[in-house]
Amino acid sequence: MLVQERHDKILESLRINKVVKVLEIVKKFNVSVETVRRDLEFLEKQGLLKRVYGGAVLSNTRSIEPTYSSREVQNLDEKKAIGKKAAELIEDGDTVLLDLGTTTLEVAKNLKSKHNITILTNSIKIALELVDIPDNRVILLGGELRQNELSTSGFLTDINLKQFCVDKAIIGVGGITIENGVTDYHMQEAQARRLMIDVAEKVIAVTDFSKFGVNAFMHVCALKRIETIVTDWKVHPKIVQQLREQDIQVLIAEK
Repeated sequence: MLVQERHDKILESLRINKVVKVLEIVKKFNVSVETVRRDLEFLEKQGLLKRVYGGAVLSNTRSIEPTYSSREVQNLDEKKAIGKKAAELIEDGDTVLLDLGTTTLEVAKNLKSKHNITILTNSIKIALELVDIPDNRVILLGGELRQNELSTSGFLTDINLKQFCVDKAIIGVGGITIENGVTDYHMQEAQARRLMIDVAEKVIAVTDFSKFGVNAFMHVCALKRIETIVTDWKVHPKIVQQLREQDIQVLIAEK
């Protein structure tokens, strides 16, 4: 197992359990105590955890983004349903910005029956999903390639985005609350999302139930910038009511 993969799994375990023990990590990954201590020391220097006697605890949950591999399988049924529902909002001939993410990837999988659409995306995974559709066009935004996520971001992505005007932007979220709107974990990707929102005539956010009530590290936008939210059947009715009171269209994907 690569060091980075082990670090990702340690952080994933921290996010779920709020604490990790040195001896548990030793047993799980079949590495030495010294190796685990070096791992924890490195992650502490990155501000991702705080070492305590015998293990580590979260230092700031808002700054820790769940790994792509964990998000890929988490709430998958809900994400598939959301992808199908959100794709219904895309019409033949549309120009669409598709944000990176596991839920937006499910949207992409449901766009293959659409005709004459132009897709702009900063996700290599989404670009590969759609590139072989004959009468559609895929534009991959340039920028710094992020490992594991296989997404682009940074000033080159921002420059690219400013060249376009699109019908619809479909964005993912790291967290969403009534008070703080949409938030995310990654600084450069948060900036890319802001620009996607700016260049789109209509903004659609796609998110499963687990993101509601979560405040991630970076503010992306207030709720008033979102026209439509597509989510799943597990979202609490009170949250749906609060969103609709903000004049946001809320679409619930069927189970």
